[in-house]
Amino acid sequence: QVQLVESGGGLAQAGGSLRLSCAASGRTLSSNVMGWFRQAPGKEREFVGSINWILNTDYADSVKGRFTISRDNAKNKVYLQMNSLKPEDTAVYYCAAGRTTTRGWDTKAPSEYEYWGQGTQVTVSS
Repeated sequence: QVQLVESGGGLAQAGGSLRLSCAASGRTLSSNVMGWFRQAPGKEREFVGSINWILNTDYADSVKGRFTISRDNAKNKVYLQMNSLKPEDTAVYYCAAGRTTTRGWDTKAPSEYEYWGQGTQVTVSS
């Protein structure tokens, strides 16, 4: 059974940075598309970004230029570096494991991802 565990969340000031980590266990996910999503209170879970096995990345417009996704397949980990944080980035952040192909599915849709972590809270103060 695949388990994903996020860490690195916390409180940051506007303009600051945080780095989230997602550690996978159970099996290697080096061939899977890995996604980051977030959910603010009262809002739907939304796509933040994704990374595939050849390190191609995709980002939501709201975070493009500020957030960077990376992965270390040797450690079975995925990271989300968040810079220039804004109060509207406040949310619970989740990592998720998707398919081993980018064809035939929407990598931005939460429903398409099979495995999810428990989430980590990020709060950005103004």
